[in-house]
Amino acid sequence: MKKIILYIPLILVLKLSAQDNVSTANEVKFEQGTGLNFGFDNNNYQFNIGGFVQPSYTYSKFENEDGENTMKVNRAYFSVGGKALKEKVSFFIQTDFSLSNPLLDAWVAYHPTNNINITIGQKRTFLNDREMTINEDKFQFTDRSLLSTELSGTGREFGVFLDGKFSIGNFGIVPQVAVTSGDGRNSFGSDSRDADMGGLKYGGRLDLYPLGFFTEGNQYTTADLLHEERLKMVIGGAASYNDGASNAVGEGHGDFVLYNEEQELQYPDYRKMYADILLKYKGVSLLGEYANTSATGLEQTFINQAGTVALQPQQISSMLALGDAYNLQLGYATLGGYSVDVRYTKLTPEFDSYEDSILEDTKAYTLGLSKYFKGNSLKIQTAFSSIEYETTKEIRAELLFQIVF
Repeated sequence: MKKIILYIPLILVLKLSAQDNVSTANEVKFEQGTGLNFGFDNNNYQFNIGGFVQPSYTYSKFENEDGENTMKVNRAYFSVGGKALKEKVSFFIQTDFSLSNPLLDAWVAYHPTNNINITIGQKRTFLNDREMTINEDKFQFTDRSLLSTELSGTGREFGVFLDGKFSIGNFGIVPQVAVTSGDGRNSFGSDSRDADMGGLKYGGRLDLYPLGFFTEGNQYTTADLLHEERLKMVIGGAASYNDGASNAVGEGHGDFVLYNEEQELQYPDYRKMYADILLKYKGVSLLGEYANTSATGLEQTFINQAGTVALQPQQISSMLALGDAYNLQLGYATLGGYSVDVRYTKLTPEFDSYEDSILEDTKAYTLGLSKYFKGNSLKIQTAFSSIEYETTKEIRAELLFQIVF
């Protein structure tokens, strides 16, 4: 499947080359923020090359410790994508060269109608919180909230995705369902010996737009950069069931092992539930998110293969991120491109008194200041955070530049 996805661009190029003897109207144009765009055969075949970079500086200081200064490239994305309108097919490949395993997205989609998409491959899933569905170049702050980063990884999964977009009068409905490997991105491993573990992951999301869809170009951001003339909102919920997880947030495998009475591998089932709301009106934006994660299938589970040491209920929270989380973001963006944003995030572990829990009892307060020079394509962002952990406190200041090609 991975090879098929990567061969799609080559197939399209060969198809277009075979049409050289046919009278067509072709064009090439570049615009910052949308990349290098090619249009062939009166734009029936489209090809795009793009990407962005995010160099940053971070100062972090924990109580009773010396502060640390870090300069790095948060993200270095490169992407290629294309559409064949007549064939109703599209593809997308995206990498992040700041990662040791750079492949993020590699998928092919079929569009039977203008409102329905069927996608196969590796892509950002819609089964997490709303902030995790936002592109990395369109953040309201310098980075995602702790709700997102503590309960998710890159947010990418390999599987089959189905989504639609419908309207009943001015009421918008976006249903989405997915069946994935349950092991995150590149879950098929670096070679044939690194196989998936556990079963599949099943889930869906439903988004409702009671006051109509957001303005075109304003639907994939949390900040209201385009100043909605009328109040717009989206109310959504997502749920997923991972049948056998062996990674803390269900985006990997083999991070821990458990056994049943027959000395066979037995992994717990990992469930995630999200509810969120996003409002926008004349530059003001409000995002509210709630998340709950839990584990099932823990009966007759042992931490040793001999089956003599049973898994205690609270011990599973040292293997899976379990508990509740809240995130609230309020911001105002001027038409001149200046933005002031505040954020509050609260994490609560399932077992408050268990010291080895992955999810800590944490509160985070963040003030963000941004200057958008050309939408999200060119911007400077700063963020000042106070993070209160169970046993310590961190002060963090960040400065980020972004250039989208």
